[in-house]
Parts: sequence; C-alpha cells; structure tokens
Amino acid sequence: MNQVYSLPIIFEHGGQRQTITPVILRGDRHMVLVDCGYPGFLPLLEEAAGLQGLSFDDLTHVFTTHHDMDHIGALAELQDAYPQTETVAYELDALYVAGKRKSLRLLQAEASLEEMAGEDKLQAEGFIAFLKDIKPALVHRTVADGALLPWCGGTEIVHTPGHMPGHASLFVRESGTMIAGDAVVIEDGKLGIANPQFTLDLEAALSSVERMLTYPIRQLICYHGGLFQGDARAALIDLLKAHGLTHSE
Repeated sequence: MNQVYSLPIIFEHGGQRQTITPVILRGDRHMVLVDCGYPGFLPLLEEAAGLQGLSFDDLTHVFTTHHDMDHIGALAELQDAYPQTETVAYELDALYVAGKRKSLRLLQAEASLEEMAGEDKLQAEGFIAFLKDIKPALVHRTVADGALLPWCGGTEIVHTPGHMPGHASLFVRESGTMIAGDAVVIEDGKLGIANPQFTLDLEAALSSVERMLTYPIRQLICYHGGLFQGDARAALIDLLKAHGLTHSE
C-alpha cells in the first residue's frame, strides 16, 4: 500500500524550540525520505520513522528539496549508515548538495558580513563556520522538472524556485499530496513564504505558489509547519492575495 508519512522532529536550536517535518513515501518497492535535517540528526530521523513502524533498513532513496543545512545536514552520515540508499536531487541543485559548488546560503552569509558589526557580526561568523562544516554528500541521480518517479504510485518533480533557484517540491498523484519543502511554510495556522531573509527571490517564490495551484492538491506538507490543516488551495490563494496578487482558475 502506498502511504505518505510525516515525521515531525522537535528540537532545540539556537536557544529556540523548533520543529522540522521530513516526509517518507512508502510503497511496495520503494521507501523514500524527503529531506534529512541538520548534522547529527540521523538518530532523530530513525526514531521518528520507528514511531511510524518504519525502519531505515528498508530505505531505498533520499530526495533533497534543496541544499540548505537543515535539509541536507545529515545526508552524508545517512549515506554512511545506509549505503543501499540512492540520493536524488533536482538538476539545478545537485552540485551544491555534492559540495562541487559553494553553497548559496554561504555566499549570502559571507556577503552580509560587510554590513555587520559587534554581536551581529560574531553570530554571522558562527553561522558561516557552521555552514562550512556541512559535509558534502553523493548525488546518485539528478531529475528535471516534470519528471515522474515511481515512488508511491507516481510522484512528480515540481520545480519551485524562490527560496533557492534549485528548490523542488514533490507531488504525489495518488493521494494529491504536495510536499512543499520550503516553498511555503505554516505560521500561526496560515501559509506564508519562508523567512524573506532566507528567500533569495521573492517574485520567483510567489510564482511557485501559482505553479502549485495548477495541481489538484488535497493535502499540503511543509517542512516548517507540517501538514496544513484546512483547505490548502484556498490558503495558497490567500497567500497570493496577501502579496497583492490574484489567482484565476
């Protein structure tokens, strides 16, 4: 049976209580983890999967929505522990995941240093050091926009740039589930664009919301916020309205 599992992981980071929501797609032949948290998060991922009756011994693939540290941080250690797992990345993001191009988040952080002083600069330098410590990982396969993978009865790659140029979401056709990654987030029960400080192109991010609305979404899972409670399509339209945009069916 094909099933989509949310894996909410609650943790402390930077003195704040946070939650991320990786996803597992489980079918007869494949078990796919979508995103894998910060460095050192493998035990938390294994525990969250175990609570759903799942074992990483059955893991066949990992898909990375983009190369931010909270999405690929544990990827190298996961590959070491489960070498049977194939890592799949969107074609525009793969070289960053593999460490063959400098992280866009690292470039952004380094550029911001010139405008900082005092405690802010010290914090930024710590963030830069953290980013530099992220271990590169193998990418076994790249995929393009619109590619249909056999996961969970048929899962489509949906290029959703904005947060990062190579950001990609997944649409699971059978269940109508859009796995948004960081294309949108849930805050106070509403959908929004991820923190503008970390969204590299707001206009592209809003266009990606429009793109998601072309799919028959029945449920929406955000990496930051989990499963959206309510009418996801209506909430996406409200998000556009909040930015002065209209959506025509």
